[in-house]
Amino acid sequence: MPPSISAFQAAYIGIEVLIALVSVPGNVLVIWAVKVNQALRDATFCFIVSLAVADVAVGALVIPLAILINIGPQTYFHTCLMVACPVLILTQSSILALLAIAVDRYLRVKIPLRYKMVVTPRRAAVAIAGCWILSLVVGLTPMFGWNNLNAVERAWAANGSMGEPVIKCEFEKVISMEYMVYFNFFVWVLPPLLLMVLIYLEVFYLIRKQLNKKVSASSGDPQKYYGKELKIAKSLALILFLFALSWLPLHILNCITLFCPSCHKPSILTYIAIFLTHGNSAMNPIVYAFRIQKFRVTFLKIWNDHFRCQPAPPIDEDLPEERPDD
Repeated sequence: MPPSISAFQAAYIGIEVLIALVSVPGNVLVIWAVKVNQALRDATFCFIVSLAVADVAVGALVIPLAILINIGPQTYFHTCLMVACPVLILTQSSILALLAIAVDRYLRVKIPLRYKMVVTPRRAAVAIAGCWILSLVVGLTPMFGWNNLNAVERAWAANGSMGEPVIKCEFEKVISMEYMVYFNFFVWVLPPLLLMVLIYLEVFYLIRKQLNKKVSASSGDPQKYYGKELKIAKSLALILFLFALSWLPLHILNCITLFCPSCHKPSILTYIAIFLTHGNSAMNPIVYAFRIQKFRVTFLKIWNDHFRCQPAPPIDEDLPEERPDD
């Protein structure tokens, strides 16, 4: 008999479904925009597509699995473990995509004349593939043995049961907090975030320095070139800020769980932290639409061409620079 769903769980499921309904179409639109607009084909936007793919998967895969875990079905231990791992893979993929974007923007302002020779489409594709492979290794580490199976088996045997343990599927029941804090957070989340902060600080410093010196750039117009780089860097730094704001609360709660087992964590805080992590996947398309003009114009063209049946004029790949308030 399936477990009954409380009113609180129903509200949780409703909010999760709403996030998914915003996240999936929004990020599909990002991928679509890069496909139809040649001006969105440089390395940065390829990494943005990788980020959007991860966000689509959050809405289409992770949120349904999170709803399943919230209902708490009875499953075998390793089945529950497989349900819990996708979010780890996709989180890591998002972090590495953000790091690749930060490095790419740094190279654009550090070596503008040699940028296109250094950052080739092939190297960008290799970097994206490397990010996903590394994300799979980090996210699937619990499947290789760093999990709570031993503790669950001891409890299972203490009850006189035999075979693989059958448990109520919950994230913390199968995923080791030592893995989440020491390996996932302290190695693969916090250091990349701090590194990205340093990279963007250096990017802003270099841009301001070049704007003040008015050094020639590949565009032939330093004010235009570095002004554009400054606006895009601000938008991408905002993406990073929102990601950190969305994910750090949950990792802090994990640290409390590990270092202070007796501390009481109100369940509402855990739910808010989960909503923030999932909601982050819906934020990026909104930021692109409001902050990056090439995306905004392409989104409108797609809307007019395919949903309003009113073909828009062709996209001008040499769009004027974003307004100062963009």
